[in-house]
Amino acid sequence: MAGASLLTLLDDIATLLDDVAAMSKVAAKKTAGVLGDDLALNAQQVTGVSADRELPVVWAVAKGSFVNKLILVPSALAISVFIPALITPLLMLGGLFLCFEGAEKVVHLILHGKEEKEETQKDFNQATVDAASYEATKIKGAIRTDFILSAEIIVIALGVVAASAFTTQVVTLFTIAFLMTIGVYGLVALIVKLDDAGLYLSLSKREGVFGNVTRRFGRGLLSFAPYLMKGLSIVGTIAMFLVGGAY
Repeated sequence: MAGASLLTLLDDIATLLDDVAAMSKVAAKKTAGVLGDDLALNAQQVTGVSADRELPVVWAVAKGSFVNKLILVPSALAISVFIPALITPLLMLGGLFLCFEGAEKVVHLILHGKEEKEETQKDFNQATVDAASYEATKIKGAIRTDFILSAEIIVIALGVVAASAFTTQVVTLFTIAFLMTIGVYGLVALIVKLDDAGLYLSLSKREGVFGNVTRRFGRGLLSFAPYLMKGLSIVGTIAMFLVGGAY
């Protein structure tokens, strides 16, 4: 009897994990557009921060992102339990906001591209004057931005699992929140150090063919890093329209 109960429990766990895996896969696809923009925005947040402080800043923002998720996931689950009819309007508002934000970025680029470059230069000047204050401001701004984007991700994921059992909703939302945070900020850390890796490799003292290849690869990384940032921003903006239009 005890063996049968154990097998039943294991079967239930396996079914739950299978449902969570399926729902997480669908939710990840649905939120991919927001993640592209999230990745680009957070990578840009370290602009003007000294090279030795880039990873600590990314880690500080990542911790803030985890706190954001700990607030947003229970809130989303409470809506699912007590006001499920609110899920569809929230999805519509989230889609509208994504389209608005994407349009705003395009208009801003067209009308204020020059001013933005001047503002970036001003940021660099400020960073040299008061590095600690500048870094704290960057972190706070990044965490606020993350809260908005995280809310969109959680609402979209909630829409995917809304018809599932509550346990599946809980596990799926926390799984999505955890994996997305790890994935985004892990990639951000790699992106912001890409130019440093390129510089290190370009200065390699190795001799022979391997040394030449290493230095060329390093110079290639240095050249590629700025284009990667621009590419992420463009792809993220396009994806915002695609995801927003789907709702």
